[in-house]
Amino acid sequence: MTPKPGSGPVSVPRLPPLENLLMVSPSDLTDSAPAPCPARPEASGPGSDDDLPRIVPRRHVGRLLAAAVALLLFAMVVTSVVRNPAFQWGVVGGYFTTAAVLDGLLLTLWLTGVVMVLGFALGVPLAVMRLSANPVLSTLSWGYVWVFRSTPLLVQLLLWFNIGALYPTLGLGIPFGPQFVTVKTVNLLGPALTAVIGLTLHEAAYAAEVVRGGILSVDAGQAEAAQALGIGRARTLRRIVVPQAMRSIVPTSGNMLIGTLKGTSIVSVLAVHDLLYSVQLIYNQTYQVIPLLLVATLWYIAVTTVLSAGQFYVERHYARGAARALPPTPVQRLRARLAAHHRSLSSLSKY
Repeated sequence: MTPKPGSGPVSVPRLPPLENLLMVSPSDLTDSAPAPCPARPEASGPGSDDDLPRIVPRRHVGRLLAAAVALLLFAMVVTSVVRNPAFQWGVVGGYFTTAAVLDGLLLTLWLTGVVMVLGFALGVPLAVMRLSANPVLSTLSWGYVWVFRSTPLLVQLLLWFNIGALYPTLGLGIPFGPQFVTVKTVNLLGPALTAVIGLTLHEAAYAAEVVRGGILSVDAGQAEAAQALGIGRARTLRRIVVPQAMRSIVPTSGNMLIGTLKGTSIVSVLAVHDLLYSVQLIYNQTYQVIPLLLVATLWYIAVTTVLSAGQFYVERHYARGAARALPPTPVQRLRARLAAHHRSLSSLSKY
């Protein structure tokens, strides 16, 4: 670099030797600690942080208005139901726990339990047959489900009730050969047994599809891993696939249980003394149709509520392996809502 005329000598910085650069310690390369910043003086006066406005939760006027309108409509409906003398609530209370109604309720509960147990006992093998690699078993299972899901339940019950017109006698013996024991169908199938058979066969078709859908919801890798470990197919299905499939089976099975409870009222056409038929016998004598129908309605609502609560806890039980935190129970949810409401009221009271 050539210095300009008239200027002094230019000083060129000298670099240290290369070996000295290689021996520089890391502490020499780091900058010295920065000087601490002076503390910020606390603001005082009208512009201080203590005088800043606090954040107030937004008030949802539209939500409050919608809730007020909904509560108003609900109150109007409840008032019209309670004050309407045509409902005859005194008569409803008088017949609610009579012996005839309670006997009909017990028969309805017994019929629901038996049909659900037998329906799933038949539906599980049908689901396994449907998933089988055997084309004969798979086709037979598909045909069973197709027939019983395509036919109305009332038609099936009437056909089973009149089975004596098609098969007057039923026998046990050698297939396509002589029969050793025969019995008349009319003496064998009464109204209650006919209702159990018809409802069970109808329920088994839906139970088979519920179980099949639950099994298919499990990842195929679970079965492949079990097969790689040398576990048999039956044990894999029983110990690995089915427990995981229960998370999908239980909600639909709960809906089926409630549907079966209400569907048993259709057996009244066969003169089976269930809950609905019992109240029908009473109002045919007293001509108090509306109060007796309300008695049956209230009992159906009460039993359905209990079954729904049980379904919730069963679902919560099988959700333990799939969710990090179990869903809150209704009591826990209510406590959380009350605590949040209390906190919001406390925050608003400060202003």
